[in-house]
Amino acid sequence: MNLSAPLAELLRPSNLDGFIGQKHIVGDGAVLMRAIKSGSLPSMILWGPPGVGKTTLAHIIANQLDRPFFVLSAVTSGVKDVRELIKRAKTTFQRPILFIDEIHRFSKSQQDSLLGAVERGVVTLIGATTENPSFEVISPLLSRCQVYILKSLDVPELESLRGMAVSHYKKVEKIEVEIAEKSALMRVSGGDARKLLNAFELVVGAENSSQCVITDQKVLSVIQENLAIYDKDGEQHYDIISAFIKSIRGSDPNGAVYWLARMLEGGEDPKFIARRLLILASEDIGNANPNALLLANACFDTVAKIGMPECRITLSQTTLYLASSAKSNASYEAINLAMRTVKETGDLSVPLPLRNSPTKLMKEIGYGNGYKYAHSYPNNFANMEFLPEKLSGKMFYNLGENPRENELRRHLKYLWKSKYDF
Repeated sequence: MNLSAPLAELLRPSNLDGFIGQKHIVGDGAVLMRAIKSGSLPSMILWGPPGVGKTTLAHIIANQLDRPFFVLSAVTSGVKDVRELIKRAKTTFQRPILFIDEIHRFSKSQQDSLLGAVERGVVTLIGATTENPSFEVISPLLSRCQVYILKSLDVPELESLRGMAVSHYKKVEKIEVEIAEKSALMRVSGGDARKLLNAFELVVGAENSSQCVITDQKVLSVIQENLAIYDKDGEQHYDIISAFIKSIRGSDPNGAVYWLARMLEGGEDPKFIARRLLILASEDIGNANPNALLLANACFDTVAKIGMPECRITLSQTTLYLASSAKSNASYEAINLAMRTVKETGDLSVPLPLRNSPTKLMKEIGYGNGYKYAHSYPNNFANMEFLPEKLSGKMFYNLGENPRENELRRHLKYLWKSKYDF
């Protein structure tokens, strides 16, 4: 078998009819589809995980609207490249589309250099990013763009893609491919079209035959052997950050610092790592050790200020501290339970004693009546109802079993006696 290009490239669609997934933005009547059909295309940021069609969608939009299509990579392009391209854009008859892959890697000055051209309509910007644009795209540029969120492909969409691959090999490569088992292919893809097709191509290529039967064991064996090739473009991003987070959650500082090193050696954005540490400090440690959040926040600030290579030390310090800390997901569980309860019970009335009473009328009808100011009572505590009547006694905060939260539990039991089962 001698493919002229990777399978993912050969199967890349050229129009929306062949585009798989993202029906919430490009399906019939969807918001981006309406903009494409009207020809009134806004500048936009396509935000989503790898392999969900961001680059493909940008190409399709340009083809559909018959617009000039300029491409910049945030990894290799500088301010000079941006200015030269904008200068070229001014000479075109139609407003060109400027596609910037990994726009989150553009510096502030690089993003600033785009502002004027986007605002004046010299170009229609399409930026692609795997990172939250609220953090990575400067506010003036973000305010001039629509943000469209792309989702990982679901199982039926991946199966459609797999069917296209089977058909391609049969018609073009004259190879009969039989899918005897599919779960491993689906598992390694993780909702990523490119991963699925890369895995498919590796398995079929390993057979070197006019017939190939794909089984779970064969997929896992071939992918394991070709892991470095399979992930040469950084597609292990989500697998390794998962191993990193799970090592910290599992209180293994050795595993955590190893996966940290893997990410840093692979060129991962240190701010992405620091941001995940911030999330973990609340989600997995919380009140078992409130200092964890303080250190994670200081780590994020330090990483932003000094960058690599020095910030690797701060990331290591914070990673090891969080991994070694007592764990509790009680805060995470509490807000999830509270939000589920809100959805289930709707907008329950605020008890009158808790209501704000800024006007005479509000006071007359009972707003604020019966409120007890905690600081006017012993131990700065007044026993009263703080939940809607329907939810009285409902427990949301189930404290973890660790020294600090055990101390909090004793304090809360002393205050509330039998009202709550702390």
